[in-house]
Amino acid sequence: MKSKKNLLEQLKSLPYFSKNTVYQLGKQLGLKDSTVDTYISRFLKYKEIFQLKNGLYVSADFFDKNRNDISYSFYLANIIRTPSYVSSWAALQYYNLTTEAIHSITSVTPKVTRDYQTKAGNFAYQSIKKELFSDFSLVKGKFDFFIASPPKALFDLLYFRSNQFRGVPFEKIKASVEESRIDIDEMDKKEQAKFYAMIKNISHE
Repeated sequence: MKSKKNLLEQLKSLPYFSKNTVYQLGKQLGLKDSTVDTYISRFLKYKEIFQLKNGLYVSADFFDKNRNDISYSFYLANIIRTPSYVSSWAALQYYNLTTEAIHSITSVTPKVTRDYQTKAGNFAYQSIKKELFSDFSLVKGKFDFFIASPPKALFDLLYFRSNQFRGVPFEKIKASVEESRIDIDEMDKKEQAKFYAMIKNISHE
């Protein structure tokens, strides 16, 4: 059982890992893939690792050490569904533009819409047209992650809430911003202008 313990110790240092990574580490310890499969099942059973999605995991130890670091949650959100960037309420809270409680990290992707309920958190992915998969940047740090710019985070939130602005007049969109729990006055004036320009562009399509 020493090899099982050694395998788990190696996994504890990784921010996430795939089944293939476990196989490769297992080979270095002289383990067959079938033995590694058994170990993975046991690690899951005893909650030593969590499944993020099919074939993708994180050790309970690594997660517990970093669970309060929002950059780690955003990093995982990027990893679970690629390509994607963090947006909507989660991004707006990151920029201190809302005090709304976040129960799920919402990201935007050109792939199909999907939700993942995991022990490491809830991750929602909303599908957007490829030409609107834009206005996000990479934040570098202990954990790197892609996040929407403040105006794009607000745009994405309202885009999905209003059925992609279909038949919604510009003035009504402006009013809905004021009604929502978003402090747009805290947003830089240039970014506010950029947000309204985004709305005008799509409402005139």
